[in-house]
Amino acid sequence: MTISLDQIGKRFNYDWIFRRFSFTFSGTGHYAILGPNGSGKSTLLQIVSGHHHHSEGNIQYRFNEQVLPQDQFFQHCAIVAPYMELVEEFSLAECFDFHLHFKTFLSGYKPQEIARIVGLEKAWNKQVRYFSSGMKQRAKLALAVFSDVPVLLLDEPCTNLDAAGTGVYQQLIREYCSNRMVIVSSNDEAEYGFCKERILITDYK
Repeated sequence: MTISLDQIGKRFNYDWIFRRFSFTFSGTGHYAILGPNGSGKSTLLQIVSGHHHHSEGNIQYRFNEQVLPQDQFFQHCAIVAPYMELVEEFSLAECFDFHLHFKTFLSGYKPQEIARIVGLEKAWNKQVRYFSSGMKQRAKLALAVFSDVPVLLLDEPCTNLDAAGTGVYQQLIREYCSNRMVIVSSNDEAEYGFCKERILITDYK
């Protein structure tokens, strides 16, 4: 997968969040988007994901050397973000089943095994509404990381996680993400320390 951004800018009303952002994310690279709160990190990640439209510039996605229409990119990525919610009325088992209507899991991994890996095996039949915020974040990470997609987009992925949960996140990255593109929006090195390439969003103001 290659994601090429050419002179991308985003404006809200008359205020430019960032401008003239050009960069190519490719292959199995690990990238961190860094900057202070409110600087546009999450906005840039949402533009890459297709959840937000950019105000200027162009984005091109290429998969297996072929141009991929922007409206098909969602089939090739998984995202974790604080603003994305699980269905509160579902049990964890139902969340996994619902997810499998849209994406498959990595080969060889069954839903209950994935729940065990992220420490949620005892909550398998529990409604999400009764989860702690940390449990919800573990569930969101599980659904994304174990999706069989070439691109992971992680916006503040350790939100609401304690030290043990952060350790689970780091283990997931080490064991399941080495052969995939990962883009992390964060201010916390515990979340992006594995990223070899780092982008300062404040360079594009």
